[in-house]
Amino acid sequence: MSDNNKNKIKRPLRRDFMLIFAVLLIGMVGGVLLFNNILLEKYYINDKANVITIAYESVNDAMNSGDITSDSFNIELMRICERYNIDVIVADENSNIVKSSSPDYFYLQKKLWANMLGLSEYSDNPTILIQKDDYILQIDTDARTDTDYMEMFGFLDNGNVFMIRSALEGIKDSVRISNTFMTYVAIGILLIGALLSFFLARRITKPISKLTEISNRMKELDFDAKYTSKHKNELDLLGENINELSETLEKTIRELKTANLELKKDIETKEKIDKMRSEFLANVSHELKTPIALIQGYAEGLQDGIADDDPESREFYCDVIVDEAGKMNKMVKQLMTLNELEFGKNNYNLERFDIVAVIQNYLKSADILAKQKDVTVQIEDSEPIYVWADEFKVEEVLQNYYSNALNHIDGDRIIKIKFKKGDGVVRVSVYNTGDPIPQDSIEHLWEKFYKVDKARTREYGGSGVGLSIVKAIMDSMGQRYGVVNCEKGVEFWFELETC
Repeated sequence: MSDNNKNKIKRPLRRDFMLIFAVLLIGMVGGVLLFNNILLEKYYINDKANVITIAYESVNDAMNSGDITSDSFNIELMRICERYNIDVIVADENSNIVKSSSPDYFYLQKKLWANMLGLSEYSDNPTILIQKDDYILQIDTDARTDTDYMEMFGFLDNGNVFMIRSALEGIKDSVRISNTFMTYVAIGILLIGALLSFFLARRITKPISKLTEISNRMKELDFDAKYTSKHKNELDLLGENINELSETLEKTIRELKTANLELKKDIETKEKIDKMRSEFLANVSHELKTPIALIQGYAEGLQDGIADDDPESREFYCDVIVDEAGKMNKMVKQLMTLNELEFGKNNYNLERFDIVAVIQNYLKSADILAKQKDVTVQIEDSEPIYVWADEFKVEEVLQNYYSNALNHIDGDRIIKIKFKKGDGVVRVSVYNTGDPIPQDSIEHLWEKFYKVDKARTREYGGSGVGLSIVKAIMDSMGQRYGVVNCEKGVEFWFELETC
């Protein structure tokens, strides 16, 4: 499975949040509408029953106290009737009306006695709500108007009969209006709730989405993304913790990579050292095998008295031993120098000096070597050229180049030393006449113990280490060096930084 499919959000949190909010909102609004339809009318009827009961108690108390005709009672009765939309009628045992709050008192008087006597002329199968010794509370339908009324009728404490009634059409209209109004309110609440849920979901899920994006980038080891907190709530605190986690992971991974690189370098260095040690032992063993065999052979000859009777032979034997021992000593010193250079144990003393003067002084000291081999040495005229380098190491490079030129010179037997200034450097060239170097051997010249012509190298006592020393010195100074075949000869060169 690809990472895109794996990281794809199948159930967005915003959608779930809006769905939950919508379900809760619809449930609450629907519950309110349901209860309003089922219970509101019953609540109104119970409230109307309580009002009629209060009116009954007020009339009964007034009759008992004898102030039913007082202005205060009339005002109180009017207030109750108008407020709760009720009609009151009180009659004595002779059917004379004692108190009435309705202009239609004649019909109410008939209705009162019909209820008292149980006549069905003015009622249509009434529903009794409360039945007590003194009164009955019922819901009945007015046969004239087909309107439902709540009626209470019975006896007062003084023996008068009474009836209190109120139309229920007002209650039903109120319930209907209330339900209609609540429906509109519910629709408005749902619309507003939908908008609020969208913005709330967006506000809550936006930082979560940002945190998800940051965590995905962290998974890909991208630690540049940071969470920016604004409100300092729980999500912002989580974001700050993720920022700290990102920084810690980045630091830890960086340290691990650094440690891994160092370990890799250490392993490579160890492998290089092991390889160099193995090559060194093999090459040294090979190079020392011949001189040791010669020394051992000639020494055994002297020991066996082969040259005892011939002084010249004995001297020859001794010369061979001394010569081979000298070659071994020279090679060991060169190997020690090369070892120090390759393993960075050799200290460099950078100084400013005139390279032209150094070369001229060296050629004067090596003039005897040139004369022994009948070589003409030419140096290009030049003004002083000052460079930054280790004078001793540069002279060692020059010595190796010069010795190499003497050992391989041929033809006109000329060595030329030239100077060529460049951009911040000077190139010193050592040219000698002779045979060119085979093209396939040029890239191997700088390897330890490599010899183009082994027989000739053996003839002059070369070990194949000199050019390796040149390479190590020039690499350590960060300067260029090389060799090129020229017409009738070979030219070795190296560069130094001028000042």
